[in-house]
Amino acid sequence: MIILEVVHIYHTNDLHSHFEHWPRIHTLLTDRKKWHTEAGDSVLLLDIGDHVDRFHPYSDGTMGRGNVDLLNETQYTAITIGNNEGITFPFEALDTMYKEAKFPVIVANLFYEDGSRPSWAEASKIITTNEGTRIGLIGITVFYEHLYRLLGWKITDPFVELRKQVEELKRQTDILILLSHMGINEDEAIARDFPEIDVILGAHTHHVLHEGREINNSLVCAAGKYGQFVGHVILELENHMIQKRKAVLYDTNELAPVRSEENLVTEYFDEGKQLLQDEVIELHQEITADAFNNSPLSTLLCDALREWCEADCAFLNAGLLLDGLNKGTVTRFDLLDICPHPINPATVLLEGDELKEVLLQTKDEQWPHLQVRGLGFRGVVMGKFIYSGITFKDNQETIEIFINGEKINHHKQYKVAIPDMFTFGRFFPAIFRSKSKHYFLPEFMRDLLEWKLKSV
Repeated sequence: MIILEVVHIYHTNDLHSHFEHWPRIHTLLTDRKKWHTEAGDSVLLLDIGDHVDRFHPYSDGTMGRGNVDLLNETQYTAITIGNNEGITFPFEALDTMYKEAKFPVIVANLFYEDGSRPSWAEASKIITTNEGTRIGLIGITVFYEHLYRLLGWKITDPFVELRKQVEELKRQTDILILLSHMGINEDEAIARDFPEIDVILGAHTHHVLHEGREINNSLVCAAGKYGQFVGHVILELENHMIQKRKAVLYDTNELAPVRSEENLVTEYFDEGKQLLQDEVIELHQEITADAFNNSPLSTLLCDALREWCEADCAFLNAGLLLDGLNKGTVTRFDLLDICPHPINPATVLLEGDELKEVLLQTKDEQWPHLQVRGLGFRGVVMGKFIYSGITFKDNQETIEIFINGEKINHHKQYKVAIPDMFTFGRFFPAIFRSKSKHYFLPEFMRDLLEWKLKSV
């Protein structure tokens, strides 16, 4: 007997707590699940990670558990985690985030330090449809080994774990689907190296594949970022084998408006804001910030960075601060509002000549108005560079640099504190090349600002 079947897979990725699209996403997914189920088809709702972003007060105030509530409400089938879930929360927060989840969290390469798997995570999951088709789900997330270790986790090579899971599942399943928070280049490599995988649902690099991409035996899919798209993969099966497959994306801006959607989005924001009303300090006067000039708050933050990291000197970009602080009560929400970035403090060891090279680069007049995207930055422009323990003396033909009052020694090694976004490559080659970098986790830059405000 020939068994004909249709499986619908809806996928989201990299929402980053941009809830402005969530009411439409929720409505689309719940409506479609109802339609397909009534038609006798099977439906999977999958999220591929970075649903959470602590720039939003709802996610920060609930420590990600609010995002889990939204996924529960929409009745997701399964999810994997991204780096925003994995390395922007303290250990205890991630370890309890999915306590109330009504879906499996599938991530094959995340473990406790002792090598055991968290109770809330699974390496894979087999789902059997009403027609008896066995669908294997595997999840892997990007390999930030050093950062996970600093937080108390052990993350392993995703390709090694993927091979283990594929070998185990390929004889137990009819279809293999990978939830990959790895990025487009890695997804394409996986498609070439793992012909057993039928569908790869991607994330991390925010790529948009409107009709998917056929590579080897795999259909590679992804739905951009911020909930701008929802992905839909349609599998037509005969006797549990794929005969036809198709991928499409739905632009959420083109979906029908949802009743009271703006009110819902406001409610998420207001609930988070209310949870962040803990008082940090009572200010007797305002502290101003300016992205393009030296300002009291930027200087305060830069001093905090140097002191917290116990460094010889520090620098940062004034664009990290989106506003100043008003006179009166300052709350945790206020600090999130002006410094929303999931950016950690870091130190790097540089020889004097390398440090001079970097500091002279920071004087480039193009920096302040440079628009910055990615690397955890949630502002708009880079802003002017601010320094602590560093002074410049312009002698017209040359610029002399002093570290804590002493002329920079080209043969001396300096410990320099910076926002971690400057360690990731494209800004300062000397910092990128350095083998001596240290990251401070789970503290964000706003946590250092809170610490400094309480100490002055």
